Amino acid sequence: MSVPSSILLAPEDNVVVATLAIDAGEALPGGVRAATKIDAGHKVAIRPIHAGEPVVKYAQAIGRATRDIKAGEHVHSHNLSFDQDRLAISPQGTPEEASAADRARTFLGYRRGDGRAATRNYIGIIASVNCSTTVCRAIAEEANTRILPKYEGIDGFVPIVHDQGCGMSSTGDGMMNLHRTLAGYARHVNFGGALMVGLGCEVNQLTLYGQSGAGQEKRHFNIQEAGGSRRSVERALGMLEEIAVEVGRQRRVAIPVSEIIVGLQCGGSDGLSGITANPALGAAVDILAAVGGTAILSETSEIYGAEHLLRSRAVSDAVAEKLDGLIAWWETYVALHGASLDNNPSPGNKRGGLTTILEKSLGAVAKGGRSPLNAVYGYAERVTEHGLVFMDTPGYDPVSATGQVAGGANVIAFTTGRGSCFGCRPAPSIKLTSNTALFRAMEEDMDIDCGVIASGEATIAGLGREIFDLIIDTASGKKTKSELFGYGDNEFVPWHLGATL
Repeated sequence: MSVPSSILLAPEDNVVVATLAIDAGEALPGGVRAATKIDAGHKVAIRPIHAGEPVVKYAQAIGRATRDIKAGEHVHSHNLSFDQDRLAISPQGTPEEASAADRARTFLGYRRGDGRAATRNYIGIIASVNCSTTVCRAIAEEANTRILPKYEGIDGFVPIVHDQGCGMSSTGDGMMNLHRTLAGYARHVNFGGALMVGLGCEVNQLTLYGQSGAGQEKRHFNIQEAGGSRRSVERALGMLEEIAVEVGRQRRVAIPVSEIIVGLQCGGSDGLSGITANPALGAAVDILAAVGGTAILSETSEIYGAEHLLRSRAVSDAVAEKLDGLIAWWETYVALHGASLDNNPSPGNKRGGLTTILEKSLGAVAKGGRSPLNAVYGYAERVTEHGLVFMDTPGYDPVSATGQVAGGANVIAFTTGRGSCFGCRPAPSIKLTSNTALFRAMEEDMDIDCGVIASGEATIAGLGREIFDLIIDTASGKKTKSELFGYGDNEFVPWHLGATL
């Protein structure tokens, strides 16, 4: 099969994207020839672009030309810069539809006592403060060695540890974020039970969290009261043994797919992410939303420049205005720190062909498909609406995914073009590559190759259905590549706001 070397994403575009490396002199759409060698994922002009004119991709402005650009020239950081422009919205199309058979599908999950649906059956050991993290890790290691072999129905004991909890104000955004995040993990449906361990003198006191969870076995104690570190480990093992007896009895049952909640992530993006993996995930999201499931789009700093596309799909003025408020907050936030939202594309993103935050964002929002935007949430807030929703998070993947899981995501779907390695226990993480070269190079980490869209071997709709099927299989217990390697113990990273005192 002949693979096209470039792709024109919309008739309005004045650039095409290289799907393969393009040699100097190679023919491009519109009778143009490449002036130089162009790497895969990078842009090349297919008509002259004068200095100051917008560079158009996805039928949207991604910045302005800083000098005259000839047809056939490479378009990147040397001749394109960030600009606040937004072009008129082009038609976004209709969402992928769900069939009657889709709506009738189920997955094999755990039904908790409060009625919620889980995709995994872990027990969490949660630190209230950095001072108790070493003890929590020791507890988890001992529990996985001494207790886990007795209970076939338990997936494992997971340490949830972090670097916060003291040296911070007891009020304000920082403490509120941390408390909401830890409370979200303590009650997370994929934890059949949880043990919270504190030091005793920290700002983030265990008494803030309550002694029992709805439909879960949840307990807590402080190291200082237990008599030190070793005694704390032994005390914890006794408590965990009691929790494990109940959690280990639980078995998977058929549950409607409408109870799957997927957190959407992208990291290490490249020039093909917005063409292959992200729209394919978006197609899966449309099917999931149509059957009553939930998808959480996040990374506010990475929808900047494309927020108007989401706003146009908001189900109410209140939802649209809440999204506007997040964008305004982020503009102020980065300005206070002497930064710009256009600082966001990383060196790896730029090597992969992405030039400005506008370009990156237009590709990133494709993960959300074309479904209506039903709600907007703050960081780590509990998600209760179904369909496509948005959660305010930074673009840094571990922080963003941590907020989504705290909000209730029981599966994560993560696209990458450069090769992000990631796991997010207690939620399984599915990895989707934007290009086939990456999939072949890191196959032990990646679950689906979406690069076959660029090669013409598959369609966005076809890959979307494959991803939808994998989400259901994963929710039913199929282990993802990141789970098989053991990712997930070190990726809990709550958003740190406020002063360290």
